[in-house]
Parts: sequence; C-alpha cells; structure tokens
Amino acid sequence: MKAVILAGGTGSRLAEETDLLPKPMVQIGEHPILWHICKIYAEAGIADFVIATGYKGEAIAEYFSRFRLRQSDAVFDLAAGSVELLPREDVPRWNVAVVDTGQGTATGGRLKRLERWLGDESTFLMTYGDGVASLDVRRVVEFHRSHGKLCTVTVVRPAARFGTVVLDGSNVIEFTEKSPAHEGWINGGFFVLERAVLDLIDDDSTAWEGTPMQRLAREGQMAAFCHDGFWHPMDTLRDKRFLNELWASGKAPWKIW
Repeated sequence: MKAVILAGGTGSRLAEETDLLPKPMVQIGEHPILWHICKIYAEAGIADFVIATGYKGEAIAEYFSRFRLRQSDAVFDLAAGSVELLPREDVPRWNVAVVDTGQGTATGGRLKRLERWLGDESTFLMTYGDGVASLDVRRVVEFHRSHGKLCTVTVVRPAARFGTVVLDGSNVIEFTEKSPAHEGWINGGFFVLERAVLDLIDDDSTAWEGTPMQRLAREGQMAAFCHDGFWHPMDTLRDKRFLNELWASGKAPWKIW
C-alpha cells in the first residue's frame, strides 16, 4: 500500500522558516517533519511513499537524494572518482517518489495529479506534510476495510489553548484546565482512500477538503476513525517550538517506532 503525502503548500504562517524551505522540511530535532511522518507510516509496514511537491519542492528531492550520504561515513577515491558509503545506522528501505504537482495546485488537484503514481492498487493512504500523531496506522486500515466505504478520515480532538470557566452570574462555579475533551472532533489529516475518490476531483483548483469530502459525507461514503491519542500540527512557530521541546525531552508521543 502506498502513502501519499501532500507537501506542496507555502506554509505562510511559518514564514520565518518557509521563506527558505517548504513546510515539510522544517525540522523537529535533527530531522524534517516529513521524516517523522514517514516513520509513523513505516511503523505500520508502509515503505512506498509518493510525495506531492510544489513550493520549493526541489528541497525535498535534494533531501532524499542525499539521504544515504547524510547517514553514512564516506570514503572518496579521488583518482578513481568513486565513493564508498559506510552507513552509521540502518537506512530505511523506503521507496520514495517525489512528484512536482505544481506551484498553485490545490490539495485535491495534487491528489488527482498523482493518479498514475498509485499503480494498480485500489486502496491508498494520504496525509498532509505538517502534522504528527501517535497513530496506529494498521488499526485505521483495518477499520477502513471493515466498513467498505470510499474514505476513512482520522478525526482528533485538538488541544484547547485555554482553560474553561463556568459562571453563574459573576460567580465562578467551575474552572477546568485545558482539556481536549472540551473540543469537538476535527479532521486529523490521516486518510485511507479508495481510488474512486479521484473521480470527485475536477481539476487543479479543487480543494480536497471542499466538494470531494462534502460529497463523500453527503453520499454516506466517509467514515471517521476516532483517535483519542496525541495529534499536533505544525502551523506556527509556537507549534514548531512545542514539537521540538517534546522531541528534545525524549518523550515525543508520536515516536511510536
């Protein structure tokens, strides 16, 4: 099964970082968030990735082209012009296609452009290149196969930014600290899809989150996998700092490998 990662947006709310790099290449610890997302999938046995690029996509292609070199010691035979790479650690056995899907293409349009890269498989995975979760992808796939619909969306409860105060007139009768339980379910960005969903995408200007998802929901072809565990996007510098602090602590909840 292939995992599609949409990695072509500009990441305007992270402009301090994304002026030079595409958002999926912004680092958590020593690796870009794109690597962390691939590791989440790899824990479920997924080794085939299709990365849909756009804005500064060459940085993603260069990252994977030099991946083995960065993880190896190297012996250069200058006269022969040869290089021997001696890996310092296990190099993931991933097959990664980096596909330019256009600068201004919307999320649905990027997905549609990847149709020929999906091979003969009818079911595939899809996510965005800017969020991590303590998600067992195997369970999501099993759930998807159990209901027979065209789309499974993983829904999550975002962490509340503030505590909740309950008032009776001017009297505070209850105060609760920040809790995701007070927030509603939202699209967590991890999908399992059947190839037929591509027929719902008109052209490059179609946002996946617009008409295609609305039609799937209206026609009873979308099911929700409820993920109560950790989930967090990297939309802002505050998010980047938060995720880096978790990684530095050695207790990053999404590190399930």
